[in-house]
Amino acid sequence: MRYDLLDTVVLNRDVPEHGLRQGDLGAVVEVYAPDGLEVEFVTGSGRTQAVLTLRADDVRPVQDRDLIAVRPLDGAR
Repeated sequence: MRYDLLDTVVLNRDVPEHGLRQGDLGAVVEVYAPDGLEVEFVTGSGRTQAVLTLRADDVRPVQDRDLIAVRPLDGAR
């Protein structure tokens, strides 16, 4: 899958060390060849929770059948 800057993506796996769970939304902030992405995850108020370098297969595009939800962060800082 090819991603562009500012694409909204869905995390495919938990990243507990950053408080992230499968299904969390992020925004692509950099694209690295051949299959790397820098993805920013933010809280509902817009505070950056994490900026991670991920593989393209760690995320997927948002789809029409996806429902957006809000959850509290575990161990919120």
